[in-house]
Amino acid sequence: MTPDDPKAPKLSDFLCFAIYSANLAYGRAYKPILEALGLTYTQYIAIVALWEEDNQTVGKLGEKLFLESNTLTPILKKLEVMGYLHRQRDPADERQVLVGLTDAGRKLREKGLTMDLVKASGLTPEEFPRMQKGVVTLRDNLITAAREGTTVPRG
Repeated sequence: MTPDDPKAPKLSDFLCFAIYSANLAYGRAYKPILEALGLTYTQYIAIVALWEEDNQTVGKLGEKLFLESNTLTPILKKLEVMGYLHRQRDPADERQVLVGLTDAGRKLREKGLTMDLVKASGLTPEEFPRMQKGVVTLRDNLITAAREGTTVPRG
C-alpha cells in the first residue's frame, strides 16, 4: 500500500488518535482554571480522587489514576508542599503511606474547579455519560488485551 492509495489509513481514521487529541483538548479546556490555582491536570485528578475517597494508600490512589508510584510520588510531594494534602505512614502497616486532603485541599472544590465540560463538549446531558462509559469500556478492554498479550487491530 502506498501513501497515495485511497485505502491507505489516514491519521483521522485512527481511534487512538481521536482519543489522544480529545485528551489534549480536555487539557486545554482545563488549563485556565488550573493555572489560576497553580495545579497541573495530574495534580487535579489526584485531588478529585481524594475528594471521592480521602485517606487512602498511595498504591490504591495510583491504581485509580493508572499511575506508577514513581510518577505519583513527586505529584503528591508537590501537592503536600502546596498545602493540599498530607502523607503519613499507616500506623497499622508501616509499609503503607496514607494520603489525605487538608482543609485547603477540600476547599478547592469551592474554587470553581467544576468546569461545565458537559456543555463545552457539545454533548447532551444524556450523551455525555454514554460517551464516558464507552471510553471506560474501551480503556478496560485495552488494559485486558495488553495483560493477555492480545494483539490490538489498527486504530
